[in-house]
Amino acid sequence: MLERELREAAQAARDAGQILLDVYATDFSVTLKGVADPVTRADELSNALLVERLRSLFPNDAIVAEEGHDDRDTARRSRCWYVDPLDGTKEFIAKNGEFSVMIGLAIEGVAMLGVVYQPTADKLYTGIVGQRASLEHAGRTEELRVSERADPAEARLVVSRSHRGKSIDTFVERLGICHEEPSGSVGLKIGLLAEKQADLYVHPSDRSSAWDACAPDAILRAAGGRFTDCTGAPFRYGLTELRNTRGILATNAALFELVVPVARDVAREAGLPMTEV
Repeated sequence: MLERELREAAQAARDAGQILLDVYATDFSVTLKGVADPVTRADELSNALLVERLRSLFPNDAIVAEEGHDDRDTARRSRCWYVDPLDGTKEFIAKNGEFSVMIGLAIEGVAMLGVVYQPTADKLYTGIVGQRASLEHAGRTEELRVSERADPAEARLVVSRSHRGKSIDTFVERLGICHEEPSGSVGLKIGLLAEKQADLYVHPSDRSSAWDACAPDAILRAAGGRFTDCTGAPFRYGLTELRNTRGILATNAALFELVVPVARDVAREAGLPMTEV
């Protein structure tokens, strides 16, 4: 039932979120670990706490974490945790509050449990596929279910606040989308879909990884939505390749079949490999 795993992951996310807030309140420094890929002390401290916590609680599980733990090549891949200790580092640096802690659990290569925590708003999104998706906020817990909006012209597209590419303009034009909602962290974007505040999200780029996808994947599917690559294929975890080479597409169920062909074409035109892997 994964209830223990959800409870422990949620508490770990909250504890890591407090670490982020402690650093957020200071005049912290920023370094680059790659081109346009910033990292802060907060990323590293949060990562260390989460890996240590999960390792102590679930010693037989594999862990893949963005900032320095990688068990993907071990034999223990039937259960693997994917950890993003600070999703939305650019938002953290900009101090706009739109960042999160993300913890996902994949079982036999499929995302089954997800936790996304936004420390600045004390919002905790959780989901277990086949059971439920929930939001804890302001002392209340509510069940989450995606919208049923089926007309792309009426759909609300959640877009990145910090890096919007030309491919998104093409996607918007071809579907006739008139409503956009900017947001930071991938996890928070998916939270908006689960809360019915948005209806779809597309990322026609290979600049994301398994730890960006696993937790949002589980939460959105638990809320009745669809989370795939830009070809419409479900994500598989536990592969040697950690990058999401065919991008990300997230929608409510009603829009999915209409949106997939457009997402596939836009991603192909952006240079992504659209063949099956």
